[in-house]
Amino acid sequence: MGRNWWRGAVIYQIYPRSFQDSTGDGLGDLKGITARLDHVASLGVDSIWLSPIFRSPMADMGYDVSDYRDIDPAFGTLADFDALVARAHELGLKVIIDQVLSHSSDRHPWFADSKAGGAKKDWYVWADAKADGSPPTNWQSVFGGSSWEWSPERGQYYLHNFLISQPDLNLRNPEVQAEMLDVLRFWLERGVDGFRLDTVNYYVHDAQLRDNPPAAPEPERWPPVSTYDMQDHLYDKTQPENLVFLSKMRALLDQYEGRCLVGEVGDVPHRAVQIMADYTSGTAHLHMAYSFDMLGPKFTPEHYRDVIMSFFEGAPDGWPSWSFSNHDVNRHVTRWAKHGTPEAVAKLAIAMLASFRGTIGVYQGEELGQTETELLYEELTDPPGLRFWPENKGRDGCRTPMVWDGSENAGFSTAKPWLPIKPPQAARNVAAQEADPASVLHHYRAVLAFRRGSEALRAGDMTFLDVPEPVLGFTRSTADETLTCLFNLGPDPITLPGITGTPCGPALAAEVTDKNVTLGPNGAIWLR
Repeated sequence: MGRNWWRGAVIYQIYPRSFQDSTGDGLGDLKGITARLDHVASLGVDSIWLSPIFRSPMADMGYDVSDYRDIDPAFGTLADFDALVARAHELGLKVIIDQVLSHSSDRHPWFADSKAGGAKKDWYVWADAKADGSPPTNWQSVFGGSSWEWSPERGQYYLHNFLISQPDLNLRNPEVQAEMLDVLRFWLERGVDGFRLDTVNYYVHDAQLRDNPPAAPEPERWPPVSTYDMQDHLYDKTQPENLVFLSKMRALLDQYEGRCLVGEVGDVPHRAVQIMADYTSGTAHLHMAYSFDMLGPKFTPEHYRDVIMSFFEGAPDGWPSWSFSNHDVNRHVTRWAKHGTPEAVAKLAIAMLASFRGTIGVYQGEELGQTETELLYEELTDPPGLRFWPENKGRDGCRTPMVWDGSENAGFSTAKPWLPIKPPQAARNVAAQEADPASVLHHYRAVLAFRRGSEALRAGDMTFLDVPEPVLGFTRSTADETLTCLFNLGPDPITLPGITGTPCGPALAAEVTDKNVTLGPNGAIWLR
């Protein structure tokens, strides 16, 4: 696939706790993933991305790391990881793993040493209290409340952008940067093909510890559920010095053939797209980045045009990664339920996503048209859901186990799963869809095969067309091929006059005559 395999690739995200249990304890694990890689390869994707598998107390399901160089026993061993990588490579799949460099677990030995004022005293972000004992700044945690926590052992506050048990590492410290680069080197030497960088714009804080200004109220969602969204986050993240550390990571990866960095950018819309552009422009920082702009409720042609055009205008030589679902958001079939049936929306969504310029991501179960699981409060494990229920039900609803067949526990485990598998989700299982040629699963395979076989879709230029709402239209073109891509985001048929071409690819509810294209509800077509 070459050194730049990641450009235009399809990345399949696996949430390890919920993919396949091989030990009968109700938790997914590495051996389970390895056993199911044939399914992933059959989709026609290029790579897998594994959410964190490192040692962790699991306060935030692995995003609180207590040892960056070992596998958590719940998932297996380093030998199991090596076997997974080897099998993935046999199947032609690259392997990307999560790296949580902005913060660790408070159970990490580094933090214990830092609290005690030892050799690693400056490895975390510490600051004195104000004269009245209040926190150093007004910064708020993503998970609610102040992002500062008092440590009586040290007599100072420490910064935590997420849970209190996730203290922020001080990436202004050259020692911490060197250690984190060595962590990346450890996994590169084990054969991984890249890293998904969690909260990549949170690495560096404002050295002057200035207060954030208030955010402009948004009438449709004010007050927000969390105090975090009441601030304009100018000083607690996205500092210019962050680019210096990213350049060091890029220099390291450039020492290895065909490795890549994909960063998760967390910020408000439009600013996030600009950060994506800044972080991927040129060849000195990230290979690609994604934001949450396509992971929300908006489902309009104007929205997609705006996001994609904004990115490429800001970084003509940068590269985005687009996805509609992941482990942090409600599944898109449920988010966009008012626009069509789950099957119709799922099929339209992958047709559209696979036609965008950039690398694309598919979240496990998405290929089944999987819907969000409705959970009771007592079934939750996710900290935001537990804290903000019912206004925010947390992320557990998109993290319930993969459904493989019609057996008990849907073929995921012989034991009670860590999150429940409910009938609406169990009905959308792999075995049932394998047997149905009209299923969402077969459509995913057809669309991804079409994308793989089209240089225009994988690498071509993108030009938006002036077509009436709710149709999204654009061309993808190379010197040898031009495709006209048309998608009806609405529930009613619409006829487009004056558009011509030869239909190709796995069209949806579309009809072409000499002078017109008619798209049915959630219809899609490509014309050559």
